[in-house]
Amino acid sequence: MITVHHLNNSRSQRVLWLLEELGVPYEVKRYERDKKTNLAPPELLKIHPLGKSPVIDNGGSVFAETGAIIEYVLETFGNGRLAPPKGSPEYWRYKYWLHAAEGSYMPPLVMSLVFSRIETAPMPFFAKPIAKSIAKRARSGYVGPTLNALLDYLDAELSKSPWIAGAEFSAADIIMSFPVEAALARVEGAKSRRHLEPYVKKLHARPAFGRALARGGPYLYA
Repeated sequence: MITVHHLNNSRSQRVLWLLEELGVPYEVKRYERDKKTNLAPPELLKIHPLGKSPVIDNGGSVFAETGAIIEYVLETFGNGRLAPPKGSPEYWRYKYWLHAAEGSYMPPLVMSLVFSRIETAPMPFFAKPIAKSIAKRARSGYVGPTLNALLDYLDAELSKSPWIAGAEFSAADIIMSFPVEAALARVEGAKSRRHLEPYVKKLHARPAFGRALARGGPYLYA
């Protein structure tokens, strides 16, 4: 049976959701973030050398990285479910979003969070203006424009079909859920995009999403 090493308020919520959508039996081992640093606890280092979540263990085979886990689970247990037929236009659109979630969308979202914390972090009074200036320049010069371009593109793509890869719900919707949730919570102007909030509401309405929440515990973006 698959064991999901699940960190609270993390991207591993999507792995639980995927397993619920497929009806794959699994067990959850929960970990809590450090209340001061918000980092994963050192216990996760015993599971994987990077000490991060999500990580799954399937009979001694350990897999990390959300995208890799999703592809492994689908190829091992999916039987063609939650992915468009191979070679179809929808399949390559699905593949794009499967990788764009962590490759394009999450890095600037994490950067935005880091700069927000820099601006509010305790430091000597003489260093605060410098830190705030650096954070502001990074936001206005790169992070902000990059996120705006990404969200504009995502919003346009969501206007074309009911789900991110086409007419059918797929694993691409699962992996893209976290970037969209994070953007709506953290990025100024994200809610002004016409399709993002309705998309997340539709994702959260799926019964498997609710079952995953029950297994994983409280989740910041739900």
